Amino acid sequence: MPPFLVYLHGLNSSSQSSKATVLRERLAPYPVLAVDYPAHRPDEAIRRLSHFFSELGEVCPAVIGSSMGGFYGQSLARRFRFSHLYLVNPALTPWVFLGKHLGETMTTQAGERYLITQALCDSTRAYALADPCDGQPTTVFLDRGDEVIDYRIAERIHAECGRLLIWDGGDHAFAHLETAIEIIRDQLESLR
Repeated sequence: MPPFLVYLHGLNSSSQSSKATVLRERLAPYPVLAVDYPAHRPDEAIRRLSHFFSELGEVCPAVIGSSMGGFYGQSLARRFRFSHLYLVNPALTPWVFLGKHLGETMTTQAGERYLITQALCDSTRAYALADPCDGQPTTVFLDRGDEVIDYRIAERIHAECGRLLIWDGGDHAFAHLETAIEIIRDQLESLR
């Protein structure tokens, strides 16, 4: 089976996001599977994603996680075998950025409204890693101009492990996706 990728979307996004679409188009002929899951409900998100990866059996996909998808991907990479983990402007301490929005109502791409509560912030901590330097091959793509998540958090967490690629400017949507796609494609070619 040729290498394939799984894309994990961010907090209020979905498998049909523009980033998922671009990944599918630009990484063809490599398949990119995008999973819908409730990123704003951590326990259920992990449950659904765990079921998805369990169903893959012995297959060892590469995983691309954006924002909260990066947070969940990093956690799940310790339970399932991933050939490589790509993190795009990951929310590795979501309790920090969510905590800045306590009391605000958010809406998912599917139209579900939810409230940012302290309980929601605290529930993400159960899936955080104390130390990601355990041998999981990881590449972290960061834009310094990310207006949602301080890029220095991921830079600090992955300073001793993985591959860090950081660009000036950009934003949380990740302005350097085309360059990241070429890096991912090169790595997939080497796995063939």
